Formats: sequence, structure tokens, C-alpha cells
Amino acid sequence: MHQGLVGFAYTDNRGQWRGFDVDFCRATAAAVLGDANAVRFVPLSASDRFAALNDGRIDVLWRNSSWTMSRDAGEGFVFAGINYYDGQGFLVRRSLNLNSATELNGARVCVQSGSTSQINAADYFRSRGIEYRPVVFETEEAARDAYGREDCDAFSADISALAAARTVLTNPNEHVILSDVASKEPLGPVVKAGDERWASTVRWTLNALMLAEELRVTKASVEAQSKTATDPRVRRLLGAEGEFGPMLGLSKTWARDAVGAVGNYGEIFERNLGSQSALDLARGLNAQWNARPAGLIYGLPIR
Repeated sequence: MHQGLVGFAYTDNRGQWRGFDVDFCRATAAAVLGDANAVRFVPLSASDRFAALNDGRIDVLWRNSSWTMSRDAGEGFVFAGINYYDGQGFLVRRSLNLNSATELNGARVCVQSGSTSQINAADYFRSRGIEYRPVVFETEEAARDAYGREDCDAFSADISALAAARTVLTNPNEHVILSDVASKEPLGPVVKAGDERWASTVRWTLNALMLAEELRVTKASVEAQSKTATDPRVRRLLGAEGEFGPMLGLSKTWARDAVGAVGNYGEIFERNLGSQSALDLARGLNAQWNARPAGLIYGLPIR
């Protein structure tokens, strides 16, 4: 879990964990144990997150981690899916009147070490023959604070993280995220290689939440639909027919329990990142595949 990123994983004024990734953790606990609160959150830095997974200190990493070939094929981890399609961007002061990151020639750019952001920023400027000065910090929070102190001219990270960072700056409206997208960042849950059953459990829990939105199964309606639905897709999702949960070693109501705990994918998004949140992010690529305009969220079929 992230140590503190508005919208994704943070503690409220009562010390309760909240956020997009937090809700997926709770959904996993509900699917596996029937209790959304049967989860222990372990806040980790970017540099510690994969070591913690490898050492067995955590069972699953839900922490805005990008699915890359080196992590998936070279480091002994398995990405169980993608819950957020992101890209790296640049946050700058509105007063600079910049239209593009290509205008940052000679600029100081704050980035976090141990993340893909540092590599992506270097690739972006190198491929365009632009000189820049990287200012590297151990944590995203430290990089953001340095930008806030004007120790650098731009802050580069995932666009969702920049949106979160802007909300906690002294005057958010004085800062703008440039339109440039420097990379593709498919974010999702990670498990240690070697336990295919566990990887499948995490993967299908994520897919169940996506499928629930597509089939219009919500937190408020899930119990009633489990009894009255006639659509075979909904009945299979909610355990009214078939033996899909037991295929994973779970109860027949695993998906119903997950949706009942946190809602479907769209509810999780809107509550934490979308119109009901301080970030007010558009669905964009994270809209359903059959939405208008269409996105990339595509729940795998349960059949």
C-alpha cells in the first residue's frame, strides 16, 4: 500500500485507510474471507514495495505499480491485471506559461527514485535531445514538497499522482498538468510468482468488480439481484448458478461479497478518483469498453 497518496491510499482524520487501491484490498478480503475488514494494510515506499512482496511481508501489492516486462519476466512477480490505465506527465506552475514539456529545456525536474518515473523522464528528454536537470528524491512526497518549495521547475510522475499532489499544494489553481503524456503506465495488483491459485483469485476479484459495473450490479442492488436476476451472466457472477467460486477455492458468493463490500469498479472510481472526489478525474481510458466514449476497462467473462 502507498504510504500516502490522495485518492489511492491515505488515512483520514480518524486514522482509517481510504482510497482506490484500499477498496480493492477490501474487496479481495471480502472475496476470500467474507470480511472486507479482514485485511492488514502495510504502507511501503516505492523502493521497498517489491522486496516486501518477495520476502512474504505482504500477500498482494496494490500500490499504483506499473506492469513492465522486467518486473513481470525478470523479477519473479506476477501482475494479476490492470485496475488503472495511467501515463506519466509533468506538473508546472501556471505562471511559466508553458504549452508543452518540450519547453523545459534546462529545467530542474523533480522525480522519485526507485520508480519508473525517473527512467521515463530520462527517456522522454533524451529522445528529444532536451537537456534537463533531474532532482531525485526517495519518496513521491519529498519530490512533491521540493516542487512546492520551488526547488525544481517541474514535478514528473503518473498523471493521477500529479492530480493528487496538486490538491495538497498551497494554491492548487496556480499549477497545471501539461498535456504531454511521456509514457504508458498500466497499474495493477502484483503477487509473488509460484502460487497460481492466489494470482487467479486476485485476478478474478478485480475482473468481477469490472464485470459488475458492465452488468449494472451495484453495492445497493447486489443482494436483491442475487435473488431475482434472470440474466445468466449476472446469475453466474453472483453465485446464483454455477460453481465458479469453488474453482478458486472460494465460496459461491465470492463476487457478491466483494461487490457488496465496496461496490463495482465504477463506484470505486467515482468515490475515490472521479466526480465524488477532490481529484475529479475523468474516466478516460478507465471507462468501460462499451461506454461512449469507450475506454479500456473490459471485464473477462465468467462462464
